[in-house]
Order: sequence, then structure tokens, then C-alpha cells
Amino acid sequence: MEQSLVIIKPSGVQRGLIGKIIDRFQQKGLIICGLKMMNLSEELLREHYAHLVEKPFFPTLLKSMMATPVVVICLKGVDAVAVVRGMVGTTNARNAAPGTIRGDYGMSSQENIVHASDSPENGVIETKRFFKPEEIFDYTPVCINFIYAPDELN
Repeated sequence: MEQSLVIIKPSGVQRGLIGKIIDRFQQKGLIICGLKMMNLSEELLREHYAHLVEKPFFPTLLKSMMATPVVVICLKGVDAVAVVRGMVGTTNARNAAPGTIRGDYGMSSQENIVHASDSPENGVIETKRFFKPEEIFDYTPVCINFIYAPDELN
């Protein structure tokens, strides 16, 4: 099973969407392996968004991501990264399809409610960036056989 990191950004926290967003992932059948609220430091954000540091909008991104605490979530499931990205929608929330998290709750490219890992490799890297090993829990929900067919779990 893959891991995906989700960050409920300050725009989602401030708008009281934490429970609604977590509920969507749980209702889909994704397994929550880690969950916490935290403040993000500039150092951590520069590492996480290293590919954007030289962009002219980066200072605004920093300010936005440090405005309030965020909620970080490690989700696990078969093809979890693709599933989560499909649920989240496109980066520019104005263009995100209705039914996606950004499509239902967002109106901005930057204040777009959530971050989600973009590849299985980044899911692992990002999870390690935001969670200590003892903060990730590997368990199997009792309802797993009602989420997946037996041949999907091998």
C-alpha cells in the first residue's frame, strides 16, 4: 500500500474544514496512519517547497503557510497517491471539478485548502519530513475486506 501526505493548509483550518476533509478521506476507505496539528517553520517550508523557492510568489506562499497551524495527515491505501490527488482536484481551485475538495471549497490557486503528495516516492519523502517514525501507525482496519477485494491487497 502507498502512503500520501496531505496538509490541510491555513485556508482549510481557518474556514473550519478540517473535519469535512478528513471525513472525505475516511469515507473513501483511506487509512489514517498519522494525524497531527503543527506550526510550519520557514526552514521546513523551504525544504518542502524547494522547487518553488526561486519563484516570485514564494514569499507570499511562506506567509500563507505560516499564518496558522496546519493539519498534516499520512494516508495509506492501494494507489493512495492517485486516489488522494483525484479527490483533491487541480491546483487552481477555481478550475477544480465539483466534487473534489478544492472544487467544493476553494477559489484560489494559492489558498487552495490542501496539499497532497504528487508521487508515491514523494509520499514517502514528505511523510518522513512531517512525521517522526513513532508518529506513524501501521494497522489494518477491521473493515478492510469491505474496502478492497482480497486480490487487491496482495
